[in-house]
Amino acid sequence: MSAWKAKRFWTASAVVAVDGGWTVQLDGRAVKTPAKTLLVVPTEALAQAIAAEWDAQSGEIKPDTMPYTRTANSAIDKVAVQFDDVATMLSAYGGSDHLCYRATGPEPLVARQAAAWDPLLAWAADSLDLHLIVTAGIMHVAQPDTALARANALVAGLNPFQLAAFHDLVALSGSLVLALAVIHGQIDPNTAWTLSRIDEDWQIEEWGADEDAAELAAIKHEAFLQAARFYGLCG
Repeated sequence: MSAWKAKRFWTASAVVAVDGGWTVQLDGRAVKTPAKTLLVVPTEALAQAIAAEWDAQSGEIKPDTMPYTRTANSAIDKVAVQFDDVATMLSAYGGSDHLCYRATGPEPLVARQAAAWDPLLAWAADSLDLHLIVTAGIMHVAQPDTALARANALVAGLNPFQLAAFHDLVALSGSLVLALAVIHGQIDPNTAWTLSRIDEDWQIEEWGADEDAAELAAIKHEAFLQAARFYGLCG
């Protein structure tokens, strides 16, 4: 027997101002999160994007086509209720940031990494007071306590909705610095994604592309861009 699947039951969605922000109603019935909490988001623009996802459903409801709704649900049901833990986990990426670990060879790859990543680390130091140590090889290098504390302060300054999107920017790129550069407008999301994949692209140039790996990379790329779009709608 096939599992029961939710189907569209409403005619139209509407964005409504409520205490604390904006919500989406389906024929007057407020949308709620999986934890049965009223879905309230901080901006009208984000609520409009969520409403558009609901309006786009036809027949069976497909959650995988509703990334704005999913991220908002995560912000409310998960991030907001364990904010400090999530912020600490994400800021810890500063202790092993992808941009800080460089190849020992060949020289063209070493040069490519330096040309792409050094300016971002310099920006983080100059603009965000986030000073990270660069090393060659894969052996862990301890970052200064002052840098880790600064990373935590930067991340903890986000609101739960921003943090939900920021989580994906960091996790998908492997870099706290790249994620910070995106949300501060230092680089665009597509550029950030490309910079996160210098090692992978080098391997592709040397050995050719793997079809399955390329498909997975495309999925992650779109998720990265979606996270950036969600962040931008948070106001």
